[in-house]
Amino acid sequence: MMMLVDCSNCRIPLQLPPGARAIRCSVCHAVTRIADPRALPTPAYSSTQSHHAVPPAPPVPSPYGQMPAGQPAGVHGRKKALVCGVSYTSSRYELKGCVNDAKCMKYLLVNRFKFPEASVLMLTEEEIDPYKKPTKHNMRMAMFWLVQGCQPGDSLVFHFSGHGSQQRNYTGDEVDGYDETLCPLDFETQGMIVDDEINAAIVRPLPHGVKLHAIIDACHSGTVLDLPFLCRMNRSGQYIWEDHRPPSGIWKGTSGGEVISFSGCDDNQTSADTSALSKITSTGAMTYSFIQAIEVGNATTYGNMLNSMRSTIRNTDNLGGGVVTSLLTMLLTGQSLSGGLRQEPQLTANEPFDVYSKPFIL
Repeated sequence: MMMLVDCSNCRIPLQLPPGARAIRCSVCHAVTRIADPRALPTPAYSSTQSHHAVPPAPPVPSPYGQMPAGQPAGVHGRKKALVCGVSYTSSRYELKGCVNDAKCMKYLLVNRFKFPEASVLMLTEEEIDPYKKPTKHNMRMAMFWLVQGCQPGDSLVFHFSGHGSQQRNYTGDEVDGYDETLCPLDFETQGMIVDDEINAAIVRPLPHGVKLHAIIDACHSGTVLDLPFLCRMNRSGQYIWEDHRPPSGIWKGTSGGEVISFSGCDDNQTSADTSALSKITSTGAMTYSFIQAIEVGNATTYGNMLNSMRSTIRNTDNLGGGVVTSLLTMLLTGQSLSGGLRQEPQLTANEPFDVYSKPFIL
């Protein structure tokens, strides 16, 4: 099994092949050397230790070291999903609808799209297993789990509902000058997960024949997978593909696979956490509109899907609760919340395509 190590320069996690003692980062090209564990001194036996001491409880097994226990790969491949809902409970950033989003997304994947339940990894604060809390480390490991061992025909899904933000980009590889980020549960102490890292973890490794859909319900999430192309669509449904490939020439696409991402809003917008759509309980506006488009039969093509999602949000009079979702942005940037929120779901991909002829299939 491959070991996960952080790059010594840019800190992006790297998969170290068994037996390797050094690895070169594909992002910054720095070489990270690994100490040989055989060179570590053997702990000395303590005479005060009892031969009859009670052995420590075995550690909780991590779900990230093996393939899911679902269906084996068949003619149409395997289905596998990572679903994250981060509510930041009892903090000043608390959200109300994110765990609901995660539960609804899992239900949709299992019951509508026939994902084996054992192949859907849930990370929420409600999980008892410490490996399934949406911390930065667990989210990193889970993203590698998602793409581990993928084969042609596989269908993968990554769903995130929580806070998103931005930070200044100093490499010149962002059109707007900012990297987009996702905020894990412990982002205040461990930091955010930057779009470059997400791209390196779940986009670039995908081989030919593998498809990944990302559904990202967060602020500033338009290009959070750092995909090369963004579908810029007006309210009449006319669209063009914007080229977001970085000037440096670094490839942000896949290794032959296909990635299509729906995100809650543009990079300069915020996403609402609201009860105005369901009328029953709080949800992310984007997750609700995504599921609603499927349930009412508008998810025939990617273009119809995007139009339906935007229409659902646009026709809701008051996305109450949006101030909560944008609180993080206000605190980090000092911006005012006056003037209301604008939220338009976005579509990005590793390659441009005709959005009105390509069928939406998970």
